[in-house]
Amino acid sequence: MKKLSVNINKIATLRNARGGDQPNVIDLARDIQAFGAQGITVHPRPDERHITYEDVTELPSVITTEFNVEGNPIPKFIDLVCKVKPTQVTLVPDAPDAITSNAGWDTVAHRSFLQEVIQEFKLNGIRTSIFLDPDVAQVEAAIATGTDRIELYTESYAEYFVKNPEKAIAPFVDAAKKAKEVGIGLNAGHDLSLENIQFFAQNIPGLLEVSIGHALICESLYYGLENVINQYISKLSNP
Repeated sequence: MKKLSVNINKIATLRNARGGDQPNVIDLARDIQAFGAQGITVHPRPDERHITYEDVTELPSVITTEFNVEGNPIPKFIDLVCKVKPTQVTLVPDAPDAITSNAGWDTVAHRSFLQEVIQEFKLNGIRTSIFLDPDVAQVEAAIATGTDRIELYTESYAEYFVKNPEKAIAPFVDAAKKAKEVGIGLNAGHDLSLENIQFFAQNIPGLLEVSIGHALICESLYYGLENVINQYISKLSNP
């Protein structure tokens, strides 16, 4: 079963636009799980422009599925994750001023740093994942970091899917096969949508989880949140 983890950052962005508490991210996290999602993802950034650190500490009280916290492992983020102890931490090398994540780790150049951070998370009983470009060499090098999983950065797939689906997905298939070969679990995320998720899920061997936020929330404006979540689950489940 390929799990759907819903990223609720955009819900927090909407809340923050008015400076109040509507929509309430805690209530919506509870509802999203009731609608069928198998996980909740958040990506707190240092400026807390969407999900805040306080949100992250409050969310475990309503999460009954899996909790995935993404972010650049700066000291403040590491302390937060070790305090909250989510199901999974996904390490993303984004700059503090990045609008959104835009690249995966270089697991060769940053091997020692990643090893150290991952060891700390593992001592706290937290599953680890590294955000990676679909590069076979980077996947292979990820073994040395000690990570449990990788998350393939799927923006390039989404960008080229409408032009040539087979060409768009080819490097992701190669990366997935390498992950299976070396024994690393496989997640994926970024710009996956109702339009492209089924083809991706059908063709990526060993896919365990997708994390989807921006597209899912945009689609929900037209079709409704519960309906959209169930459409994703259906597309992930059907071969």
